[in-house]
Amino acid sequence: MTIDLRNERNRLEKDERERFSPFATLSVEAVREREEERLITGHRQWFSVDADRILHSLAYARYIDKTQVFSLIPNDHITHRVLHVQLVSKIARTIGRFLRLNEDLIEAIAYGHDIGHPPFGHDGERYLSELCMEHGLAPFIHSVQGVHFLRRVERKGRGCNLSLQVFDGILCHDGEIHCQSISPDRGKTFEVLDEEIEKKLSSPQTDLRPMTLEGCVVRMADVISYVGRDIEDAIRLCLIRRDQIPDFCRKILGDTNGTIVYRLVEDLIRSSLDRDEIAFSQEVVDALAGLKAFNMEFIYMNPRIKTESSKIMNLYRILFERFLDDLQKDRKESVIFRDYLNGMDDSYTRVQSHQAIVRDFIAGMTDAYFLRMGKTLLIPQPLPARFSSQ
Repeated sequence: MTIDLRNERNRLEKDERERFSPFATLSVEAVREREEERLITGHRQWFSVDADRILHSLAYARYIDKTQVFSLIPNDHITHRVLHVQLVSKIARTIGRFLRLNEDLIEAIAYGHDIGHPPFGHDGERYLSELCMEHGLAPFIHSVQGVHFLRRVERKGRGCNLSLQVFDGILCHDGEIHCQSISPDRGKTFEVLDEEIEKKLSSPQTDLRPMTLEGCVVRMADVISYVGRDIEDAIRLCLIRRDQIPDFCRKILGDTNGTIVYRLVEDLIRSSLDRDEIAFSQEVVDALAGLKAFNMEFIYMNPRIKTESSKIMNLYRILFERFLDDLQKDRKESVIFRDYLNGMDDSYTRVQSHQAIVRDFIAGMTDAYFLRMGKTLLIPQPLPARFSSQ
């Protein structure tokens, strides 16, 4: 007997309507910029398709060698961007399961939320933003860039055609903004998405709220995943000691990553059950604020991990100006043509300025590729064998 898996998909969608919270997003509610026949997806539900498309994208593959917090440190146990993304996905799906939300949508947003990060993390984002503004572009913001990559750059400029709810969750995931609770800003469209992108670029401090409760979960899970993990990495690197963690934070949240994650997740679930918002209790959010302030002072701004910052900043400038010159002078032998623009769809090259193309090329680099480009440009390379006299 042949089983039609599309009927099983219909059963799953019926199950969602019966099992999910009234505040959850159903898979059939997915909205795409370009409509697709359901036949294309076969047995998969729409948000599951989105998660697969991100997981198999080239941008996702490059997570493997992108800085989370600590750069240029030869320690295989330090968190890289790819592990952070996996932790966000796991933590957010755990929360979503208890709140009866759509785990496929949560997974897709979590996979894509940091796609836009350039080499060397937030420092790299700041350097690239300064260069963008010097060259007439808007400030560089990794959440906006993540949407741009998946919508306009992936698949050689054709984009992944993800759901609006996923793009929105990526754009609004800003885990650096501290808040006790967040509720969804429902009813958005792709036109609103474009308006919010422009609003964010015009005023980077703008706090955008996700349109789904699932997006709110990912935003909170982003903080939960990094705050304790960064402490463990810093202790491993002898930047801080565990007994330096503020006493009131240790009392409420503990002093190990495992305990911190457990208590934050437990409190978030208790405070959010059967509500159209995702929230922490007052006691816990105060302790979390203290922990984030501790991390900022003793980890993120620690001069011991900034010793190579000026070199990285200078290299950003050298690469940006060199690749921009290559485009303007049409040097087809340049790696920006060979490694990036080769085969790119006209829908991308026709619309993007030279400056924007350079921004996209550099933002997509891994740390290692970025350093290889610097080495190639700054260190003399051996000439081809045909020029040798031997």
